[in-house]
Amino acid sequence: MVFDDLQIGQLAADLDDQEPEDVIEWALETFGEHAAIVTALQADGMAIVDMAYQMFPEVRVMTVDTGRLPRETIEFMDEVRRHYPKARLEVRTPDADEVASMVRRNGPDLFRESVEHRLMCCQIRKVRPLTLALEGLDAWFTGLRRDQWASRAAIAKVQLDHDHGGIVKINPLADWSAEEVEEYLDEFDVPRHPLYAQGYTSIGCDPCTRPICDGEDDRAGRWWWESDAPKECGMHCPIETGGFEHEVAAILGEADHR
Repeated sequence: MVFDDLQIGQLAADLDDQEPEDVIEWALETFGEHAAIVTALQADGMAIVDMAYQMFPEVRVMTVDTGRLPRETIEFMDEVRRHYPKARLEVRTPDADEVASMVRRNGPDLFRESVEHRLMCCQIRKVRPLTLALEGLDAWFTGLRRDQWASRAAIAKVQLDHDHGGIVKINPLADWSAEEVEEYLDEFDVPRHPLYAQGYTSIGCDPCTRPICDGEDDRAGRWWWESDAPKECGMHCPIETGGFEHEVAAILGEADHR
């Protein structure tokens, strides 16, 4: 099913005050096999997985093993498989030759050198594998919330994703708070990533994620050595709005270099 901007705008308005379960139900009924939950298995994504599983146990769930994930994340994948045995968990990986070429030119920890190098690493290890996975879909679910970061403050519950071929991007938890997510996980006994118990609030690759300190925002533990840089990997970068010109420049500059 194909939507244009006007149709999606109307759907976004209609669904904006609906509960996440209603948004998920609409999407599963509309797109069926051509929709998937894309998640790093953090709390928000796990809430969506649990909601969707109650309606459609064979739901598709996609995640990426970047090659630099914490051991706890790899082990948590197995726990998710056991808890949701009928769900189809698809683990994507980056192109080995691209990773090898990047490391050969820049070293394994190039992300410490500059924002541009960090974005390059994210692009090759995470964004490109997910972009390839999205090519076969009509819609994808994310755990994005408006209160997570300034770049996410205006997200709609459904939107056209022009960065990925105009497929539909579904953000069922857009108007939820972190507290509401936690309440859901508690009520329905949803598996939690073990690193939350160690003070992590946003979990990515092992060398790029740390626990936060008192008073810091939830994404302060991501790429904490950077100054005045968006806490994004590029997967949710709204290129068509020009909001992250330097992210786009870094990504396209690396593509030109290659």
